[in-house]
Amino acid sequence: MTAYLVRRLVHSVFVIVGLMVVVFVVTRMLGDAARLMLPIEAPEAQYLALRQKLGLDQPLYVQLLQYMLQQARGDFGMSLWQGVPATQLVLSRFPATLYLAVSAITFSFLIALPIGTISAIKPRSGIDRLTTVLSFVGISMPTFWLALILITLLAVNLGWFKTSGYGGPEYLVLPVLSLCSVHIGRIAQVVRSSMLDEMGKQYVVTARSKGVVERRVVLHHALRNAALPIITLTADELAGLVNGSVIIEVIFGWPGIGLLAMEAIERRDFPVIQADVFVVAASVVLLNLFVDLSYAYLDPRVRFG
Repeated sequence: MTAYLVRRLVHSVFVIVGLMVVVFVVTRMLGDAARLMLPIEAPEAQYLALRQKLGLDQPLYVQLLQYMLQQARGDFGMSLWQGVPATQLVLSRFPATLYLAVSAITFSFLIALPIGTISAIKPRSGIDRLTTVLSFVGISMPTFWLALILITLLAVNLGWFKTSGYGGPEYLVLPVLSLCSVHIGRIAQVVRSSMLDEMGKQYVVTARSKGVVERRVVLHHALRNAALPIITLTADELAGLVNGSVIIEVIFGWPGIGLLAMEAIERRDFPVIQADVFVVAASVVLLNLFVDLSYAYLDPRVRFG
């Protein structure tokens, strides 16, 4: 296990380094960063001073070397927009995104797990057909459209919730509901498929023939053996929420890193964009590492050499 953990950590470092090199190349391909950051009417002297300040007057390989050394120290420079360290700015917004993502995936999992399990226990029943239809509807529904509908019905017409901001349930419910439809549908379908596979296997037939209570057969035996694809998908959905809930954060004014990234892009604040990408990448890599290590606990058959 230790050797596997070391290999995964080394692999993760290479993934993050490769991603940051891609970010460096892409930001340089957009054009002259100093020109993009300054207004059109900025004088030539200000432009040259900014190029020198950012190190853009040096050869590209020197810029890349300095850039990677800064990343190694966790230093992404000062935000050109707010005048504070970019890393500090991103980390101050990250808890809000994590709060939203964990809330959404927890709610989705708690809803999808039982309905997917019930569908697998009673295949081709009315409940199974209804679950399948609702799952496909949820997967097909655009989150931004659902968000606007929920705002109109529950916030504007009924006044139950806030349309923007950050805080308690009155701010959290609408963003979570907007995000959950897709994830509930996906997780429910994977739970149903995995449980159907397990319920038809010989060990389930043997357990039933020995008189084991059906609840124990489903929860203790079948569900645990079906957990690997379920956990994998749930973690993947959580990773998607961490780096992909930008639209919902913008619609609801949620002060997370998604909204921050949009604001930084509008203002050509490249240090903040780079810090944002790094934090998201590190979070996804650590989440994937945690999921891989959890396999050994969930399934004793899994052994890492």
